[in-house]
Amino acid sequence: MPKSEKIAIENINCPEQLTNVDAAKYLAMKKVLLKVLPKKPPGLNQSEMQQAILPFLPQDLWPEGQKSKWWAKTVQLDLEAKGLLVRTNHKPLTWHRT
Repeated sequence: MPKSEKIAIENINCPEQLTNVDAAKYLAMKKVLLKVLPKKPPGLNQSEMQQAILPFLPQDLWPEGQKSKWWAKTVQLDLEAKGLLVRTNHKPLTWHRT
C-alpha cells in the first residue's frame, strides 16, 4: 500500500505544536466544514457541526461517517488556529467562518 501524502496542521489549544495528518482526508474535511459552517454567528455547536457534515462526506474516506467526528474536530481546531473559524464565548460553544 503506498504511503499517503501528509499535511502539517495546527491546534489552537497547542499553538507551538504541528501534527502531520493524511492530506486527502484533511482537505476533504476542510472543504466540508467550510461548506456547512455559516458565515455569521451564532454558528453551529459541536453536535450540530458533526451532524451537518454527514451528508457531504466522501464515502471512500469515511464509510458511513466512521471516524468523521475526530477528523471534524481536528480540522476545526486547525482552521481556528489559522483564523478561518471563530468560536463564540458563550455556552454552548459555537463556530462560524470568518
